[in-house]
Amino acid sequence: MKGCKDMKENKHSKFSNRWGFVLSAVGSAVGMANVWGFPAKMGANGGGAFLFAYLLFVALFSVVGLSAEYAIGRRAKTGTLGSYKNAWETRGKKAGKVGGLLGWLPLAGSMCIAIGYAVIIAYVCKAFWGSLTGELMSVDTGAWFDAFSSASYSVVLFHIIVVIATLLTLLLGAKSIERSNKVMMPVFFCVFAVLAVRVAFLPGAVEGYKFMFTPDWSVLAKPMVWIWAMGQAFFSLSVTGSGMIVYGAYLSEEENVVGVAVRTAIFDTIAAFVAALVIIPACFAYGLDVGAGPSLLFVTLPRILQDIPFGQVFAIFLYIAMIFAGVSSLQNMFEAVSESLQARFPKLSRIAVLMIVSVICLGFGLNMESISKWGPWMDIVSIYIIPLGATLGAVSWFWIMKKQELLNEINKGVARARKGLWYNAGRFLYVPCAIILCCVALFMKIAF
Repeated sequence: MKGCKDMKENKHSKFSNRWGFVLSAVGSAVGMANVWGFPAKMGANGGGAFLFAYLLFVALFSVVGLSAEYAIGRRAKTGTLGSYKNAWETRGKKAGKVGGLLGWLPLAGSMCIAIGYAVIIAYVCKAFWGSLTGELMSVDTGAWFDAFSSASYSVVLFHIIVVIATLLTLLLGAKSIERSNKVMMPVFFCVFAVLAVRVAFLPGAVEGYKFMFTPDWSVLAKPMVWIWAMGQAFFSLSVTGSGMIVYGAYLSEEENVVGVAVRTAIFDTIAAFVAALVIIPACFAYGLDVGAGPSLLFVTLPRILQDIPFGQVFAIFLYIAMIFAGVSSLQNMFEAVSESLQARFPKLSRIAVLMIVSVICLGFGLNMESISKWGPWMDIVSIYIIPLGATLGAVSWFWIMKKQELLNEINKGVARARKGLWYNAGRFLYVPCAIILCCVALFMKIAF
């Protein structure tokens, strides 16, 4: 495949070392799902008991699902389109053509979520500017958020800056992704660690810790608690049948893909946990709704920061960390789409493809700056496109691709080969989880 050949010859198509790869993969995984998604779902689904279920799914999805996506990308030496073709081609040339066509669905998912994601990062930039000027420290945060989130074209300048900044961090492929995440990810972790320490001193914060660490096991009798935990684990790890494949394509042949998948999951989980240590105790201290979702970032936390010493300083660093987390995730979405298009249309230069992706993102996204349009768009993406893409990927790796071909790739760089246990966990645990999540998401949309 010509796209694969181009990939191999591209001097920018490899991460320089294991930790550069892990930080970039963690950057992709760490984002809004960690900062408001995890605390909100934990708050609405039993606290510590939800955490237990979530960790079980993270363990399964990282060891099996995420490692499979890394392996598929590394085997094909290209992203979504080429990897699906490569996997299905183990069943014959005709099957490979079918796989190449099916790969467009999860790739479309990456593009669609990038469009919506860029909007919410623009909101974060608006909050950062408000904290920098001091405006955010003196306003009614609910009215302030409603004023710009309900209006069309209210964050255009920030939106353009986000897209251009993301594009610039991708110009050199894996090298520039790695360099930017070596800065962004440590900053993210440090800022949230400092905020967590500060929140610990708020009166009433201890009730939040009790909620997090004193499980009410009875809530695990509710099927939806498990479903929410499963969905959060899927999307927090970015196991969507697309994005992580392209990072796998940049992974060294000598690396243990299961090992790096586990490291990615560990740091992603730490990020979610640290965010929860900031948000949940703070909400308990102020008697606020921990399940508020996106408004946690723009209404709840600013309200808390207004009332504490040096709140403006904490606000500035909070939103810097969130911008970094958002851009690192948006990088992956852009890269998944641009690499696949460049492999599919090799006459286009990398810069040209990135420009096309950026224009698409801006063109559609500018019409969604009002949250009344952003919300329904993200519902369509999260309920239909992303679960379908994740399910298609899971089925492709564990039911369509020849078993030995997948195991050969998984076992590169390991001392002890993985055989039936790992593969059967993928077939009979991971794939059913993806299918269940897809069906439940569809059913809930139809029902409600």
